[in-house]
Amino acid sequence: MTDIHEETPMYETKQDTDPLEASFAGAEDIAALKAGMADLKAKLDGATVAAARAPLDGAKAATGAKRPFVERYLRHGMTGGVEVKAIDGTADATGGYAVPQEIDAQIDTTLTDISPIRAIANVVQVGSSGYRKLVTVGGVSSGWAAENAARGDTPTPNFAEIVPAMGDLFANPAATQAMLDDAAFDVEAWLASEIATEFARAEGAAFVNGDGVNKPKGFLTAPRTAQDDGVRPFGTLQYLATGVDGDFPATEPEDRLIDLVQSLRSPYRQGAVFVMNSFTLAIIRKMKTTEGAFIWAPGLVSGQPDTLLGYPVVEAEDMPDIGSGTTPIAFGNFKAGYLIAERGETAILRDPFTAKPYVHFYATRRIGGTVANSEAIKLMKFSAA
Repeated sequence: MTDIHEETPMYETKQDTDPLEASFAGAEDIAALKAGMADLKAKLDGATVAAARAPLDGAKAATGAKRPFVERYLRHGMTGGVEVKAIDGTADATGGYAVPQEIDAQIDTTLTDISPIRAIANVVQVGSSGYRKLVTVGGVSSGWAAENAARGDTPTPNFAEIVPAMGDLFANPAATQAMLDDAAFDVEAWLASEIATEFARAEGAAFVNGDGVNKPKGFLTAPRTAQDDGVRPFGTLQYLATGVDGDFPATEPEDRLIDLVQSLRSPYRQGAVFVMNSFTLAIIRKMKTTEGAFIWAPGLVSGQPDTLLGYPVVEAEDMPDIGSGTTPIAFGNFKAGYLIAERGETAILRDPFTAKPYVHFYATRRIGGTVANSEAIKLMKFSAA
């Protein structure tokens, strides 16, 4: 008879935690939680008070790159923490400080609003002092052939190089150091407004009448001829004569405007505008068709431009008045016809020494301009032929 030994399983028994000890542990956890909540509340209250409290000096809060630029450099002339840029595009010499993007954007917006040609032209940003662009003259040639016929060579298109005349556009507004020390004086808005206004006035005149000597070459200073597209040399604008020296024809003067519109090829008429000054526009606004309807129509919705023969009208006061042999009216697609090239951001040099107690801010930007496509802009010349 065999003995069978049964193993009795071993169990580890754990005594229950003492109720009094457990109560102390729970109290410690609750106390820690309350302490954490109190600490968080104190931080939130402090942040709320700090946010609600106005700065003691009344200064406006500034963030990003504007803070060191405005508060340190513009107001006090301290250069620490301000990004340095070279004003001279032909050398690596340090000549100024880059305007932060927020201020530069204000300048660009004002330039577009005040300078009418900038608002309708093709504006490109360049990284160097020069800019060149190759365009084809006449396009690529083609031909027809039977399915199994030999294909001959087609002529190679001709290329023309566009090099906009460049120049340094500068402004030099001044303020007293007392104004700059006044925290209530918004130096950022003042400087952006002063620079943009001067830049817009100068470049607006150059884009129309600039001679290309250290400044953009205006579209009215380009060579002009009465020859049609495909006949006249590249870069030469076509003009249409009114038939009367210094005036519109006495009868049906609106017909000359219709001829001007139709002289522009159809692809360019999409996006084309009239450009003239307010004196010329006042004369044209009084013109009527034979049925008695005005050829000029005001914009019916806020922000919608006035139209002439269905095309927007841009007022540029730098355009000449109606006179003998002048070209006071331009019609064309300026996005295709006129190129503006500008180098990067505005640079500013603070000068507190030249005219004490005034602090001058010498601001500069390199800008160029030229006619890019002479088929995209037409002119009306007030002459007999």
